[in-house]
Amino acid sequence: MNSLISKLRLVLLAAWLGVAMFFGVWVAPTLFGVLRGAGLENANTLAGTMVNRLLGIINKGGFEIALFGLVTAFFINRQQNRIRRIAEMISLAIMVIMTAVGQWVIAARMSALRTSMQLPIDQISPGDPRRIAFDNLHRYSVLLLSIAMLAAVAAIVCSRVSHKPAKASPHETQ
Repeated sequence: MNSLISKLRLVLLAAWLGVAMFFGVWVAPTLFGVLRGAGLENANTLAGTMVNRLLGIINKGGFEIALFGLVTAFFINRQQNRIRRIAEMISLAIMVIMTAVGQWVIAARMSALRTSMQLPIDQISPGDPRRIAFDNLHRYSVLLLSIAMLAAVAAIVCSRVSHKPAKASPHETQ
């Protein structure tokens, strides 16, 4: 059972990492590029709305997967090197925190700012304090997702290092 849970944890982390990377590297920039290229007045607002919904799914999924990994880490890998186990748990805790803050703090503040602007963000002056605050929050959002992805990589590495096959005893090789 431990082996099945360990594999499930690894698959979930790797899948989330792949989705988060695909989103950050290709989906978000492509959405903005295509909609801006169409010459729409509110291209950034439309792209931002789509990106926000997708990012919500990624953040919530990352939060749930990391939380699952963190909770199950207490019950599996007992034979794992203590330092690797602690490093994996710290990585998962960082991922939980970064995705939670990204979703329920940063995204919520960005949404409140968009609402307070009462106009599409494309029509708000770049010098407007709300627009400046929004742009700063966007940078924090990108930073938090990047840190969560790095934490996922670290958790995967720690997990994989600890799951090397055990050496056969001399009696088993005869």
